[in-house]
Amino acid sequence: MGIVAGRDWGEPAALPAGAPVVASDRQLSELAEAARRQRGTVGPVGLVGGDLCRTLGGGREAPATAEARLRGGGGVRYPIDVGEVLADGVLGLFVAHLVARTARWRHAFVAMNAQYLTARSGRAWDLAPRAHPNDGLLDTLEADLELAQALAVRARLPLGTHLPHPGVTSRRTAAVQVSWARARPLRLDGARVGTARTLSVRVRPDALAIWV
Repeated sequence: MGIVAGRDWGEPAALPAGAPVVASDRQLSELAEAARRQRGTVGPVGLVGGDLCRTLGGGREAPATAEARLRGGGGVRYPIDVGEVLADGVLGLFVAHLVARTARWRHAFVAMNAQYLTARSGRAWDLAPRAHPNDGLLDTLEADLELAQALAVRARLPLGTHLPHPGVTSRRTAAVQVSWARARPLRLDGARVGTARTLSVRVRPDALAIWV
């Protein structure tokens, strides 16, 4: 049912015995993909790394330490939404973020279910400060920038001070369609999955339950 005003989100709970534990956004979305292909559902999952984990306050421990805490009953259960994209007719899922961009981020479209995106340098960008993984919405940003503008915007991303900007359009939406004259490289949860010219993106509310 998503977040409700005045009501706590997330509850302390022990990770069920035998539940898998993953250390990245991509590993989590691959579990969701496998379940979709088998027309099944994803059971309880522990998450000990990645941008979604960071958004939920995790990621400060070594993965092995975090897994031991979850299996020992020290975790918090969160229901989360999942992003779904139809990219030139091919279906894909993401739990944290979708990125379609040209070189140096001059032209980019991003859909965020998490607050953070880890850059290639390893530094976390506060790309979507208002994003919430269970509000039934995706935070999208579309940028068309000159090179100098793109460099200036990127310098502000670690602190989340890149908005407002006249060259960046931001929205909070449950579904959106975008297209470009030329195909762009597409990444889902940090993994390159091909290229696409047309994207139809939507959110699947309450799709997973994870422990952090």
